[in-house]
Amino acid sequence: MIAIRQAEERGRTGAGWLDSRHSFSFAEYYDPREMGFSRLRVINDDRIAPGGGFPPHSHRDMEIVTYVLDGAVRHRDSLGNGSVIEAGEVQRMSAGTGVTHSEFNASASAPLHLLQVWIEPDRRGHQPGYEQRRFAQDRKRGRMLLIASPDGRDNSLRLNQDARIYAGVVESGGSLEIALAPSRHGYLHLIRGAATLNGIAMRAGAGAKIVDESALTLAAVEESEALWFDLP
Repeated sequence: MIAIRQAEERGRTGAGWLDSRHSFSFAEYYDPREMGFSRLRVINDDRIAPGGGFPPHSHRDMEIVTYVLDGAVRHRDSLGNGSVIEAGEVQRMSAGTGVTHSEFNASASAPLHLLQVWIEPDRRGHQPGYEQRRFAQDRKRGRMLLIASPDGRDNSLRLNQDARIYAGVVESGGSLEIALAPSRHGYLHLIRGAATLNGIAMRAGAGAKIVDESALTLAAVEESEALWFDLP
């Protein structure tokens, strides 16, 4: 089963400085049919105006992954971390027993475009944690590169959940083969470009829930970038 949700079907909220598209129910956007998939709870596609951002706010018991596409985000948190995350970098924050953080566009003149992903942890009460890593674009070309996993293998970020996140870039006219074990669920989010998944058309922002499909082909109509989630 492959269930595609096209980009224009997503929820949308805004705050002047923010234009946010939601693959699943989030904040003021609520759809009882779209409350997440397996342990994947949130994919927010955020465009943040220069100087805009989220003031200090708190989370707990959630694995939060920020994938920066364009621009840079300035992050500060109650763990003592303060950093700028630039395009091509990925941040993982385990909220665990509780963390407070802020996120702002680091530029006074350039827009910021990022994806924020929330994954439910394997249990409550983990110690909060933080990682930030660069994954060069050329390493993603023609393959799905592991960027987050339960054991941090292959220099990936470490998740407190039996879930793996991959990022891949497919050149126009090219394709990628993706395998999914029978006991697993898959989710594909098309970040940029236009492609087909087993012949079904997708454009940037579309997502696909996948169950009981062992072999998948992502074929690019134009150069495309995607996130692939291997989920319990």
